[in-house]
Amino acid sequence: MSTRLAKFAIGQVVRHRIFDFRGVIFDVDPVFANTEEWWLSIPEDVRPRKDQPFYHLLAENDQGSYNAYVSEQNLLADDSGKPVGHPHTALIFDGFRNGLYHLRPRITH
Repeated sequence: MSTRLAKFAIGQVVRHRIFDFRGVIFDVDPVFANTEEWWLSIPEDVRPRKDQPFYHLLAENDQGSYNAYVSEQNLLADDSGKPVGHPHTALIFDGFRNGLYHLRPRITH
């Protein structure tokens, strides 16, 4: 299975192509890295290919905030310029400027 560069970046706000939610990307898998059970739970007519980047999102919709795992083929850039209302954005990002979230600095060994 070959991999390709991710189209979207960490800190970018995106929206789902089919379902009504948006979110900020906080991690990227170069190819599908969830369980087979999760993948099979998606209806076959909208099930994404596994050979593409998958994005971890701090997501929101009208019902609230949650984490989402979404294939690249199902994402579009959100050009609203509005921040995401997920309560965990402040744990990962230190600010929202010019339509992008900026990662908090990390201390590592």
